[in-house]
Formats: sequence, structure tokens, C-alpha cells
Amino acid sequence: METFLIRALQLMMSLSLLVIIHEGGHFLFARLFKVRVTKFYLFFDPWFSLFKFKPKNSETEYGVGWLPLGGYVQIAGMVDETQDAEALKQPEQPWEFRAKPAWQRLLIMVGGVMMNFLLALFIYSMILFKWGDQYVSLQDMTYGMEFNERAEEIGFRDGDILLSADEKPLERFNGDMLRAITEARVVKVNRGGQEVEVFMPEVSLLDIAKDDPAFVEPLIPNVVDSVVPGRPFAEIGIQQGDTLLAVNGAALSSYNAFINKLAELRADAEEAGQKTSNFSLIYSRAGVRDTIAVQTDTLYMVGATSKALADYKLTKLEYGFFESFPAGIALGVNTLKGYVNDMKYVFTKEGAKSVGGFGTIGSIFPSVWDWHRFWEMTAFLSIILAFMNILPIPALDGGHVLFLLYEIIARRKPSDKFMEYAQMGGMILLFGLLIWANFNDVLRFLF
Repeated sequence: METFLIRALQLMMSLSLLVIIHEGGHFLFARLFKVRVTKFYLFFDPWFSLFKFKPKNSETEYGVGWLPLGGYVQIAGMVDETQDAEALKQPEQPWEFRAKPAWQRLLIMVGGVMMNFLLALFIYSMILFKWGDQYVSLQDMTYGMEFNERAEEIGFRDGDILLSADEKPLERFNGDMLRAITEARVVKVNRGGQEVEVFMPEVSLLDIAKDDPAFVEPLIPNVVDSVVPGRPFAEIGIQQGDTLLAVNGAALSSYNAFINKLAELRADAEEAGQKTSNFSLIYSRAGVRDTIAVQTDTLYMVGATSKALADYKLTKLEYGFFESFPAGIALGVNTLKGYVNDMKYVFTKEGAKSVGGFGTIGSIFPSVWDWHRFWEMTAFLSIILAFMNILPIPALDGGHVLFLLYEIIARRKPSDKFMEYAQMGGMILLFGLLIWANFNDVLRFLF
């Protein structure tokens, strides 16, 4: 329960900030061009609001709604989710949105997207300024990688050190690395001191991202680094430096294989309804092999850690205040490119199933409070919000931008009735997508 509350609080804080900044972008440009804004709300307020106030001599009512699905600014003279064409039958006023030149209305509509993108770049810059950047270079992962069956069929081998994808150096173990591998025609690896080329077939990033065991992960030697007192390994006498050789007769080539084997045993135990379970472990100590029975609960938490990334050289980058901005901009732009590139998978059958709602978004936040991770996720969500809002869908900012570009090119406005129907259609589509995404979350929770 505590984990749920921590994640929920982080999600609410992050989305509240992003909504305020987004709607603030619309508000800023509207006021810059002397367009009246009658409402500025965090969350929606059908029937009633949790809080509202209107400063003296102000045209704008500020408030907090009860339905946490976003927020809005109500701009006078504009057909959107807050008013329809019926409200625009009165004579046009100079302080209305519809009375302004198309270029001003265009800036008002892109203001939210612009602010979200700038916010993401600023957050990324401040993350680099505060915490810097540190990672283990793929070339410094001297144990190499461990690959699953699909990767081995392609031509990879356990222990390969990843070098490049289509001559582009592979630097870090992350989503960009996996994306580069799937899009490449040739991946170069260091295999036993020799440079080897692996020729890639057509493969979907979405497919390999769901592989279990993973398509590729850092190879971790099957040597115990530490043992937790009171846990199964400590109780049977496993010690630091012991090498794990086999589980139930199945040989282990790495600690990764040990973890994967425990996952299989856990699934079998849960299917059989067992509360405790035993497995046979073969290990060696100072060259002497021994076999021992391990009793554990169905979580298979044996209480041990292995030698892993701590053995590798850590690359650390630090940034001064002014140095952090170009680095933050580069990081933000690269994040946007990766997200846009992956959007093509949403329109596939498997991609549609992978779409998630608030549960999925909340799960990306850490289960313990971590400001570094919180700001990373907030910047990422700001990038997503900016991109999604600029899509040319009626009811989104991008839909309004599309109609404004049509007006600029055709030199005539779409009718208010058309805009009203387009707005209604867009809202139906968006609510349908919202229901579908959260329905997927429910299915994942139940099954």
C-alpha cells in the first residue's frame, strides 16, 4: 500500500506540474495578444470544482477541478471542449480569440506544446547540473553480454562485447542501444578479442522488448558477491566467492541464468499452489564441487548478490551551470526522437495491446521517493505530452493547428458548425483511447 501511495503521489505531482505549465503556455500567449481568458483550471470541473477564486479586477477564474484527467483554459471566442458554436453566435468582440489574426491564434494554440518541450529541456539540463551523468560504457563491460535464444539464432554469442550498429558506436546499455540494434543491418561485436559482424534480419523493437529472458542484458558472472544473513543461502552456508554451477541439474553459465531459472521455478510453484519449495544447487568453492538442497518460499528470494557492474569502470560526466544547457537540450531532443520513432509500433496489433493508462504511467515512478528519478520521469512525460498534443487530432492542440494552417493556406476559416462537430468527434476519440489504455491496465493487473 505504501508503494502505491508513493507512486500515486509522484504521478499526481508530476502531471499537475505538466498540466499547469501546458495550460500556462496557452494563457501566456492569449494574454500577450490581449485575448480574454475566462477560466484557468487544473483538472476538469463538470458540475462543481474543489477550489476556485477570481482575483479582484481579473477576467480569469482560477480553480482546481475534481476530475484529474488534465486541465484547461477557457479562451473567449474559441470552439473547444469548454464551449461550442452556440456560444459564438453573439457579435465578434476585439478581445476574442476568433477576432485575432491567424498567426496569433496559431501561437496561442502551440503555446502549451512549446512550454512542455521547453520545460523538459530545462529539467534535463538541471538534472545534469545537479547530478551529472554516469554510466558504464558497453566497451568497459568486459564480461560482455548474455543473449536469449532469438539473439543467438541471429548470430550473437554470450560474452560478445557490443561495439557498433551500422558503424555508429554503441555507448550505453539502454533503450537507444536496443533501438539501434533492431534498426541496424550490421552489428559489430568483440568476440574473444576479434571483431565480428552480426547481420541483422528485420526485427521489431516491440517484439524483442517483450522477450523473457531478455534479448540482451549485461552478462553477470555466476559468482556470489555477498550473502544476506537469515536468508536461504546464508542458512545453507553459501559464502562470498562461491560459484553457482547448476540448479536441478540444469547448468548455469551466468548469474543471469540462475535468476531466470529461479523465475521458472517460481512460476511452477505458483501454478501448483505451493507455499514453499526445494531445489538442488551445485556450487563450487576453491575448486571443490558440492550439491546442496535449498528450501525457499515461492518468491525464491535466496538472499544473495553477485559480482556485476560494480566490477566495471564507471564513466562520470559533470556539468557546470551553463554547460548543462546544451547537454540537456541534446538529451531532450534525443529522447523526443526515440519516442517519435517508437510511435509506429502503436499502430500494430501488439502495439495496441501495449498501450497503458494511468497505472502504466504510475508504474514508471520509483517505489521509494527519489528526486533524481522523479525529475527524469517528469521530463520524459513532458516530452510525451508535448508530442501527443501536437498530433493533428481534433480536440488536441494539433487539431486546432491543422485547421489554422488550412485557414492560412485557403484564406478562409472552417465554419463554426464544422469546428463544433470536429471537436465533438475528437473528444469521443480521445475518451475512447483513454478507456482503452486504462482497460489494458486492468487486464494486466488481473492476468
